[in-house]
Amino acid sequence: MTYTGPISSRAMLFRPSVIDEVARLCEEHQAIDLALGAPELPTPDIVKEAAVAALLSGHNQYTNSWGSSLLRQAIAEKSRRYLQVEPNPETEITVTCGSTEAMMNVMMVICDPGAEVIVFEPVFDNYIPAIEVNQGALRYVRMQPPDWRFDAQELESAFNSRTRAIIVNTPNNPTGKVFTRDELEHIAELCRRWNVLCVTDEVYEHIVFDGLQHCSMLQIDGMAERTIVISGVSKTFNVTGWRIGYIIAPAEITTAIRNVHAFTTYCAPAPFQAAAVAALGLTDDYYQGLSREIQERRDLLMSALERCGFVCYRPGGAFYLLADIGNFGFRDEMSFVQFLIKDIGVAAVPGGSFYSQPVDGKTIIRFCFGKAHATLAAAVGRLNKLVDCHASTSR
Repeated sequence: MTYTGPISSRAMLFRPSVIDEVARLCEEHQAIDLALGAPELPTPDIVKEAAVAALLSGHNQYTNSWGSSLLRQAIAEKSRRYLQVEPNPETEITVTCGSTEAMMNVMMVICDPGAEVIVFEPVFDNYIPAIEVNQGALRYVRMQPPDWRFDAQELESAFNSRTRAIIVNTPNNPTGKVFTRDELEHIAELCRRWNVLCVTDEVYEHIVFDGLQHCSMLQIDGMAERTIVISGVSKTFNVTGWRIGYIIAPAEITTAIRNVHAFTTYCAPAPFQAAAVAALGLTDDYYQGLSREIQERRDLLMSALERCGFVCYRPGGAFYLLADIGNFGFRDEMSFVQFLIKDIGVAAVPGGSFYSQPVDGKTIIRFCFGKAHATLAAAVGRLNKLVDCHASTSR
């Protein structure tokens, strides 16, 4: 049977993901997946053991909707240790089913029809439908390669009386940019001037390279009362399937977020909440080792890509890098990605998916390097076939 009735205009705002199409092609051609941001580093044994213990001891029913008290306390303690701020676990922390749900919940709370939300582009594409489905309006501020800086005047011009919020993702997906304290100070001044909220996506906060330091907007003077932090355990502890995210926000906003969350997913998986408590209790050694391991993988992949003819933009954090494909002579990045999957056997994400105007990303693609050594070694072996391709286009 075929349904011929209407589909809501709201649902039509959710367009098929480019990554889903890449995943389909990747599976069809048995390519190595350097597209999806799913890390392949090992999950710490103590964290896995805590999950098993929670399952076996009966942590298999609902927690309260905004997260177990032990996990909220662990998030508050971690924030105290690493950010020197301590949100109130009873009134300012909400546990969600991953950071994707967290962003949707936040946009449901802060957006009204026509309210503007500023985003930096290249932009993680999940933000766009979260804003649009809640009738918000997008304002884009461009970050420029090679270091992905934004123009201060362009940013200032984006703020106006309709601006409700700005989203800051640091370390950034897809660029790997780590926003500096000076940049955050400038954004903070504009937020205070225009009475605007700052929503920060900090899921890669512990994955930084080359001696850089992550700075949260919560650490900027005068911003605690207007900052909403989104983070989680998926990327840091290599448990993307567990779906444990969280939101730190002022109490008044948290109340509204909790009301929305209760009528969407109600609560995150109980045994994995218990395991997340163990994860957040790990010492500095774990985080330092994580950054070191992923930086080694970054350097390995960058070296291989540059040898093949790519121009790579060096990421300061997260586990993605953007690479320019101009040396290969393809008409656009999607054509190149299809060639890369079908003929070379490696998958990447076309850069147009990170821009409001896809043509602006037609010469770049994104690779994920947070993979197992064996995965990267196999990918590099296949990518070496591009050396001859680059040489032929250079002649």
